Amino acid sequence: MDIVDSPAKMRTLAGTLRAKCGTLGLVPTMGALHEGHTSLIASAVSECASVVVSIFVNPAQFAPTEDLDTYPRTFELDLEVCRSRGVAAVYAPTPEAMYQDGFDTWIEVPSMSAGLCGLHRPGHFRGVVTIVAKLFNACKPDRAYFGEKDFQQFVLIRHMSEDLDFGVNVIACPIVREKDGLA
Repeated sequence: MDIVDSPAKMRTLAGTLRAKCGTLGLVPTMGALHEGHTSLIASAVSECASVVVSIFVNPAQFAPTEDLDTYPRTFELDLEVCRSRGVAAVYAPTPEAMYQDGFDTWIEVPSMSAGLCGLHRPGHFRGVVTIVAKLFNACKPDRAYFGEKDFQQFVLIRHMSEDLDFGVNVIACPIVREKDGLA
């Protein structure tokens, strides 16, 4: 399993994987992988020749009142999960690689992000959609897998992908619940 930390290296590896194997799937995550993530990985592995899991705690989707610093980071455990599930590569860029000095380009889907979660988390979806666009550009996936648990996010990303002609098939996967019903 390859571990890649920059967009340029990821683009190169994605080209290699696609040429050798065919269909490339992407499972975007912020790490701290759990059963919901592993179900996305399983779907991707079953439908694609190669799978990339991204692990990036995206500072742009955290509001000033949310604590980016306390977001769980379990990178070594996440790598083991990916290895054991047959993932071809983990894309784990640094914040500096994703948001270079002077970064000032953002993607928004205003008609779909103002209500529901967006009402209580201003700017959140701008950060999410922008980083997913950057992941799509670096990984060049044929398919990308998202959980229905974050349905508004899924709809925004699918809409962005269609509007910007990424050519990525954005797949919604069923919610995985704990025994007590928690998603």
